[in-house]
Order: sequence, then C-alpha cells, then structure tokens
Amino acid sequence: MSLPSLLPGEPAPWFVAPSSRGEQFHFSSLGGRYVALLFLGSLSPEPVQAALGLVRQRRALFTSPKACFFAVSMDPADQASLSATAEEPGIHYFWDPQGAISQRYGALVPGDAAAGGGRHYRPFWLVMDPFLRVMARFALHETDQALDFVARLPPVDLHAGMEIPAPVLVLPRVFEPEFCAEMIAHYQNSTPVDSGFMRDVGGKTVGILDPKFKRRYDVEVDGVLREGAKRRIERRLVPQIQKAFQFQATRIERFLVACYDGDRGGFFGRHRDNTTKATAHRRFAVTINLNADGFTGGELCFPEFGSRTYRAPTGGAVVFSCALLHEALPVTSGTRYAFLPFLYDEKGQALWEEGQQHLAKES
Repeated sequence: MSLPSLLPGEPAPWFVAPSSRGEQFHFSSLGGRYVALLFLGSLSPEPVQAALGLVRQRRALFTSPKACFFAVSMDPADQASLSATAEEPGIHYFWDPQGAISQRYGALVPGDAAAGGGRHYRPFWLVMDPFLRVMARFALHETDQALDFVARLPPVDLHAGMEIPAPVLVLPRVFEPEFCAEMIAHYQNSTPVDSGFMRDVGGKTVGILDPKFKRRYDVEVDGVLREGAKRRIERRLVPQIQKAFQFQATRIERFLVACYDGDRGGFFGRHRDNTTKATAHRRFAVTINLNADGFTGGELCFPEFGSRTYRAPTGGAVVFSCALLHEALPVTSGTRYAFLPFLYDEKGQALWEEGQQHLAKES
C-alpha cells in the first residue's frame, strides 16, 4: 500500500533492500547524515540520465560524511549492468524489483483506469535529515534545486542551529571498582571468542563475523559474578531507568565482558540493537565501563544526534534505547573492557519467544 505524500518532519519508512554497496542494506543504518533518495524507476529514460549527470557533476556533495545519495531502480537490467561495473564514488543504488519500496513511498502509483490501469512510475527526489525524517521533495526535473538544497544544509552536528544531546542516561557507581577488577580478571583468565552481530537472512536471524564492521572479543560471565552483576543492576540501575524513561525492566539478556583491544583497533560500526526477528524484544542497551582510565578512544556515539561522544566512568553505565543508531568508536590505545547487557520486560519476553523460532541454529 502506498503512503500519502510524506510531509516535512515525518519519518521516512525503513526498509531492507539489495544495494550496490552489498547484498542486503538496512536503510535505517543511514541515520546520522543527510540522505538524498532519488526514485527513478529505471536508468534508461533520458530525463533520468540527465538527472544522474547532474549528480555526477556534483558528486562531492555525497563523498563526505555530511550526506549520501541513493537512487531506487525497479529495472532488473539496471542491476545486471551496474553490478558488472565498478561503483561510482558517491552514487549508490537500491534495487526494488517488485516495486514494494517505490509503492510504499508513493513513486509507484495505480495507472488511470480509463487508460487501461496498470501501474505508473512517478520519479522524484526526497531529502531526509539525520533522523531520517523528510525535509523536502523535488520533482525529477528539479534535480538542480534538490542538489542546491543539499549543498545549503548545515553541518549534521547542528539541528536548527543548536546541538541536541542524545536521549541517554549516564549513571556512575553501578559497579564498584573492586567488582570491575573481578570482571576483568575473569576475562583475562578465560578464552575469549570473536564477537559477531545479528542479521536477518532468508527469514532467519543469523550471526555474522565481519572485522570491517566489528572487532570485539567476549567472555560469558556465570556463577557468583553473574549473580553479583544481576543484583547490582536490579538494585542500582533499574530504578534509575524507571525514573528516567518510565520503563520497568524485569529481564536481562547477556552476561558478558567485552574487550575492545587498541592493538586490533577494536570498534563496532553504526547499528541498532533490535532490528532482527530474534532481537526485536530488546528495549534498552547498557554499557558499563570496567576500566575507563585504561584506554583512549572507544567512546559511544549516536550519529543521529551529531558527533558528541559519551563515556561512563569506571563502574558507570550508559543506558539507551536499542532503537537508537549508535557506534563504539575505535580504541586507539590500551584495552577497553565493558559489561554489555540488554534489558527488557514481560512484553519483550513474548517477542523473545517468538524470535527464537527465527534464530538460526549453530551447526
């Protein structure tokens, strides 16, 4: 079903689609920069070629961190021809062979019944802000105006001329320094495993290892340490989450110590924590630094809200919604240890049970 024309300030619908940047690309990961989305339908019409020619002339707009450009094509011939050539810098494509994305955004509309019905493609530009909300819409013949609009946009750190902090809770003294040291010792006396991330592939949620996107090693915590962490979170952190977010966490997922090693450039790229079928139950992510003075770099950043970074003191927590786009910046020296649980509630438990049916079993 197509949407009425999206108005400025409204969130653009998220989708997952094949792209010229990889097999499956999550539109939601584009937050934190301006996005120019051109619904073109097919590359073959001369007006489309003319519009892309203007984009190529001004590709510098889209080769910096400020903005990115994607075109949406329904034409299978476009995918076949472009997949055989090197991707042009600053110009990327989403493939929409069934027209689901184009229809959802209103680019693919029912044809005139008097003319035999069918579907009609209506090319246009949509420019979005770092929150992936609509800023402006332009017709295909207004490509110059669309590019001028992008060029005039302010730096992504400033929203309407002011910095907006991310909606996160930073709370010191969740773990005592001695308990943090016990956690680190447990890690150092254990065998770490390479830490992956979750993606939905073919209807199943699978774990993926990709050092270009995440470099981290984890150790599970059990026994006395696990119970100690659980007790401290329930008594010291959960009441503050209730106060700040009016959310009563009743369940904890994951008891692990994570290590971002400066020698390996440990980091975790931009992501959201609840976008797969098996992770939809997650409500809040918690990062408890175990040795805040033992490393440089490694801060948390929420790109939708600019480049401001967040770093809890030793034993302190940063708490944030799992729906927020975030990244763990590279550790440039030393070793960062952190305790990284997710919190959810009884409604989330029902989603967890459903999600387990979609979780791919390890072979």
